[in-house]
Amino acid sequence: MSLRSYGILTLLAGTIMGLDQLTKWLVRTRLALGQAWTPWEPLSPYMRVVHWTNTGAAFGLFQNGNMVFTILAIVVSAAIIYYYRNTERASWLVRLALAMQLGGALGNLIDRLTQGTVTDFISIGSFPVFNLADASISLGVAFLLIDMLVEQSRSASRSASATSAPDQT
Repeated sequence: MSLRSYGILTLLAGTIMGLDQLTKWLVRTRLALGQAWTPWEPLSPYMRVVHWTNTGAAFGLFQNGNMVFTILAIVVSAAIIYYYRNTERASWLVRLALAMQLGGALGNLIDRLTQGTVTDFISIGSFPVFNLADASISLGVAFLLIDMLVEQSRSASRSASATSAPDQT
């Protein structure tokens, strides 16, 4: 694995982590806990910014598990960094997915270590309030699943073409 590849991982994950921390800081410094703000009033029933905190996992799941999720974020981040070295020949989508998951995990980890809770602020309809780190982790998982499905389809196509090829003997 080249140093350049880890540089790309660092740049992508660092950008996600930085944007996540910037948006959370803006929410914490401009809105009181529980306060909501809607930039466009007609959207208020559907989309708003709400200052919320979370001691659980993404989207408010498993509340009061802050210590467990702190340890889990450290383990997952280390695993991504370790596994990333095996992705040089993998698709760009896998590498992007891992960078998104790392950036999101580190963004929420910083909150857990510095705030004691994770700041959430994106409220869409009746969906649980979340943040950019949660969205990044979720999109990263979706990208991994898409890559797995595409690769599975390619393997099935190769197997089918290999078994249907006429005998050349």
